[in-house]
Amino acid sequence: MVVWRKSQYFGLRPHRSPVQAVVSGPAGRKLPGSPEVTGTRLGPFLAERLQDLVLESAGVQDFLQELCVFSAGFIGKTTGLPVLCTVTLVRPRRPVASAGSGPGTRLPAEVQQATGLSPSLAALESGATVSVPDARADSRWPRYNRAVLRAGQLSVLALPLQLDPDASASVSFFAPEAGAFDDEAIVICEAFAARAGKAVRLAARIGASRDLNDDLLEALKSRTSINLASGIVMGQSRCSQAEAFAILGKVSSNRNVKLRVVAEDLLRKFDTTPEATHFTG
Repeated sequence: MVVWRKSQYFGLRPHRSPVQAVVSGPAGRKLPGSPEVTGTRLGPFLAERLQDLVLESAGVQDFLQELCVFSAGFIGKTTGLPVLCTVTLVRPRRPVASAGSGPGTRLPAEVQQATGLSPSLAALESGATVSVPDARADSRWPRYNRAVLRAGQLSVLALPLQLDPDASASVSFFAPEAGAFDDEAIVICEAFAARAGKAVRLAARIGASRDLNDDLLEALKSRTSINLASGIVMGQSRCSQAEAFAILGKVSSNRNVKLRVVAEDLLRKFDTTPEATHFTG
């Protein structure tokens, strides 16, 4: 069923739901990465390509970068707009991750990081699409809009991505024309964001698992070093394990360094100077 909605820029246009936009696609238009993919094959192509980006990326940051490049090309060809793209990802206990499709996104990203104010962050926090039809006339983010203009862009469209409850993200598109993102373009971008959000959610989960594994390995490595160092102290000082651990702890406190560092330092000295018989702080 086609519903008609009045467009702010082009009068009446047929409005399709995001699902229809992804499944149907702009008939006859070539898509990035596969010139033959059009029409009803758009949805499966998009899902498969986004999944490939996740699987082929070395980590979350690498994935976000590749996603930006792909998104700019995809939206550019499906809407006919020369667009740039940025993605912002917020996760607990991790720095904010962001990426852009090209040098033109760098200045707006720097202003966003410095001020904490932008359409992208507004979409991320509100969970709603944020549109800036003309950065010259928008007063909500003056400093950010000036950066957008300096980058040669006029229109901004920011869309939230649906992630797990402990994370949030948004994707933003920039165009060098005022009013570039009309009703039909917004529907296409929202449909794309619905698909992209699943890929970002998967990448964030994989990244969290990798981080946890790295943390566990580091903890095991640290514990192993401390146990070995305690054994050396026990052999040298003829003391118990508790007493050896206390000696290492005292050295750590006196030097104001982590216990693991003290242990690793002792292991290095033990390996290079086997004639050493006592460990002192």
